[in-house]
Amino acid sequence: MGDSESSGETYDAVVIGAGFSGLAMLHHLREAGLSVLVVDGAGGVGGTWWANRYPGVRTDSEYLAYAFSFSREVRDEWDWSERYPRGEEIRAYLEFVAVRLDLRRDIRLSTTVERAEHSDATNLWTLTLADGSTLRATYLVSATGLLSRPLYPDLPGLDTFGGPAYHSARWPHEGVDLTGKRVGLIGVGASGIQMLPELAAQAAHVTVFQRTPNYVLETTSPAVTADELAALREDYDAVFERAAQHPFGVPMEIPTRSALEVDDDERRRVFESRWEAGGFRFANECFTDLVSSPEASALASEFLRGKIREIVTDPRTAEALCPTTYTFMGKRPPTGHGYYAAYNRENVELVNVLTTPITQVTPRGVVVGDVEHELDVLVLATGFDAMTGALTAFDVVGREGITLRERWERDGLRTYLGISVHGFPNFFLSLGPQTPLSNLTVPVQRGAQWLQRALTFARENGVAQLEATREAEEWWYEETERAGRATVMYEEGKKAGAWFVGGNVPGKREEMAVYLGGGPVYQDECARAAAEQYAGFRPGSGLPTAHVPAAATETAAVPAAG
Repeated sequence: MGDSESSGETYDAVVIGAGFSGLAMLHHLREAGLSVLVVDGAGGVGGTWWANRYPGVRTDSEYLAYAFSFSREVRDEWDWSERYPRGEEIRAYLEFVAVRLDLRRDIRLSTTVERAEHSDATNLWTLTLADGSTLRATYLVSATGLLSRPLYPDLPGLDTFGGPAYHSARWPHEGVDLTGKRVGLIGVGASGIQMLPELAAQAAHVTVFQRTPNYVLETTSPAVTADELAALREDYDAVFERAAQHPFGVPMEIPTRSALEVDDDERRRVFESRWEAGGFRFANECFTDLVSSPEASALASEFLRGKIREIVTDPRTAEALCPTTYTFMGKRPPTGHGYYAAYNRENVELVNVLTTPITQVTPRGVVVGDVEHELDVLVLATGFDAMTGALTAFDVVGREGITLRERWERDGLRTYLGISVHGFPNFFLSLGPQTPLSNLTVPVQRGAQWLQRALTFARENGVAQLEATREAEEWWYEETERAGRATVMYEEGKKAGAWFVGGNVPGKREEMAVYLGGGPVYQDECARAAAEQYAGFRPGSGLPTAHVPAAATETAAVPAAG
């Protein structure tokens, strides 16, 4: 496959990351006849699902579309066990995919890339690995994940804590025995919300340190029946296509009415129905304008605050759990499995650190104001440097010795369709910045198939380099901003410190890191570029003609769906 040379093995493509994106890229690029190697610093396949082993970890998308559709063998042979698969089941699924599709022979684990540099002279990327060896490739693909670089809190004295401290994304694979322990949980994002019920069931006492509460969409995870699996296999292509045609990549019904055009009783009935259905069905199936109308978002917010007050028995705790500084969809809403009910346990205590911040961490515990909370174990569910963190954690060096980190620091976040960056020829991103906020398996699969076709075109037509043009980057930046401003997520996300605007990372530039115009609109843009022989990706090709200023027309509006 690769030829050993003094300068390292050479491949057509090297893919960094062996999670969903890496496996899809390997399968599709290998189908195109390319020699491909996937490298990953982890000891197993799975990407973020290999790293995240914390108690309660599971998907927040239903099993129906949290999987690949391209392999009939995998579809027919893999059995899902519950509505929202747990982490160990997702890891087993990805290992099954790797073995069933014979991908393991082209995956090299425990292999960390420290530097990747492009040479104009050879038109090759050289990757320097942690052990000092090198690899070379014509094409370099980052499949490093959008939530893979953990973010640690800047708390005075954190390193002095006398007990063990665990980040949710670096949880020991052998597990942690919390029996009889006093546990402090810092952070109530998606990971903390999943962890709390599990921690509370094990520990003697759990103190939750909350800065910004979430609108948690509670749900249940019943077992998947044999009949449901048979129905899915019978209709798999249609299910995946429904997901692909949904703005957020889920096979759910797109509503047809505004929350503002119905009376109070009907609105309440719809809200109740979709709350009982559970999870993202509340966000996606209620009304057309929960994500686009501040008034509709506010109505959903008040309904959800009412649910918190119904579930949590202590009024003061309930009020502290009610978000008031931003409205629904200001953050990506997490799903919960008994999160609010966990606060009714006698061994769970909520401490609001928004009004009275954490002063310091001591060897004995966490000090809030002048009150010390004594702890045996500290759990950091403090999230990730999302979208860009994994890409700037090592040196990706393009033309004139400029790194990707330096380019984005200088010019702001720029990509074309989240796939390519000007100045970095033949470097491609899976789930890169400015791709849609979505159930990720849809853009992962569609993105791998798009790149398969793009590289086939380049090889068959003698195109030595594919690289975003400056015109294409600037147009996509403006389109990403336009789409963002058409939603409540733009302003409310800033108020909430949402990760998709960089608000959770101190000092990070505030800019829209995801595309909020909807998955179908995004896929149309990818298809438009391809139809014009990859305009916007070939040097000198500028933009697809629909976006050339003299012929510019208004792009599709933000899809009317929650």
